[in-house]
Amino acid sequence: MEGDDDMPGHVKSSLMGPSLNIPIRNGCLALGTWQGIYLNEHRDQGGWGGGHTRRIIITLQGQS
Repeated sequence: MEGDDDMPGHVKSSLMGPSLNIPIRNGCLALGTWQGIYLNEHRDQGGWGGGHTRRIIITLQGQS
């Protein structure tokens, strides 16, 4: 249940982390056999279709 301060969402976000580093090798994701990338929404009333907008920011670093 969400309150005015959205404490459950903050706790879940602190456990999952706010960002992700993904290695890329030869132009492809360098993930292991059983690894994947998942986007989690931590609000019952927000996110995709719940009235709040989300932005995903991708920053690429490295050499070409």
